[in-house]
Amino acid sequence: METKLVKAGETALNEAAELLKSGSIVAIPTETVYGLAANAYDVNAVRSVFRAKGRPQDNPLILHISSMEMLYDITEMVSTLSKRLAENFWPGPLTMIFPRKPHVPAETCGGLSTAAVRMPRNKFTLELIERCGFPVAAPSANTSGLPSPTSAAHVFDDMNGKIPLIVDGGECRYGVESTVVCFEGDDSVRILRPGAVTPEMLREFCHVVIDNGVLEMISPDAKVLSPGMKYKHYSPSAEVYILKGTDKNTEKFINSKKMNNVGFLGSGSEELNDSIIRFPYGKSPEEQAENLFASLRKADERGCDEVYVRMPDTAGIGLAVYNRLLRSAGFRIIDLDGGENAVHE
Repeated sequence: METKLVKAGETALNEAAELLKSGSIVAIPTETVYGLAANAYDVNAVRSVFRAKGRPQDNPLILHISSMEMLYDITEMVSTLSKRLAENFWPGPLTMIFPRKPHVPAETCGGLSTAAVRMPRNKFTLELIERCGFPVAAPSANTSGLPSPTSAAHVFDDMNGKIPLIVDGGECRYGVESTVVCFEGDDSVRILRPGAVTPEMLREFCHVVIDNGVLEMISPDAKVLSPGMKYKHYSPSAEVYILKGTDKNTEKFINSKKMNNVGFLGSGSEELNDSIIRFPYGKSPEEQAENLFASLRKADERGCDEVYVRMPDTAGIGLAVYNRLLRSAGFRIIDLDGGENAVHE
């Protein structure tokens, strides 16, 4: 299959809408990461998404909508709190979980009785969904398990020859997937996957619980409501480790590495020897979220065998960065300040 790469615009809108309406799949830009879109109500199209990604069938997809009318077609259970969150965070990087109506395919929702829904904050994609007239299921447009794509070039690396069209909408704004929440009563949400809509932001409207699965490993047999909770994700071919420690201890540890092809993501202020390959990361959580996936992909391009990443501050979007790193590293953390340099899993 030939894969076309087309700049976002009227031509791309027409081509993408035609393909989606005919049951095909298309890679589209969003403000979080690029998505691999299909008609959420078309079981065969949804199955094509799972095949293209190599994604486990029990990993639910997120339905992307362009209006509240589409939400009411997916679910009857739209609470006062969910309306309030939609008013304040949609369009935007917040996914909410609702009981699904019977016509929403179980295959789209990982076999669950619930559906994960969001309204993306991307002009092209909102117009595309509106033009199609149905929600699109759109997981990240990458091979399952690899770092999520934040540019059309990343999508092309993974999906060339597997899908007919990639729409190039430029670099993604946030660089990590949406926050996913489920509702617990009338005034509380549980964060299943952190993102750019942070716990601090949500606490302005309701009580917030952070699910244990955000920072802990989930059993392979567990049923999960959100993508990104259960399987190893966001990981390059290189072995990834999280470094917890001061600048001094970090520099000492990294510079002691004698092997070739060692990559490092840090603040930029660390003094490293010339053999260490430094990749963009940043000092702020916002910079780290924007750079993380692209830098992990660059590590593979440079042939790194090991990549070490400084532990982020977990405030704000930093919690999302840490969550993605834990899964990328298989929960391997090296505590440099404990005196043991032990790897904790």
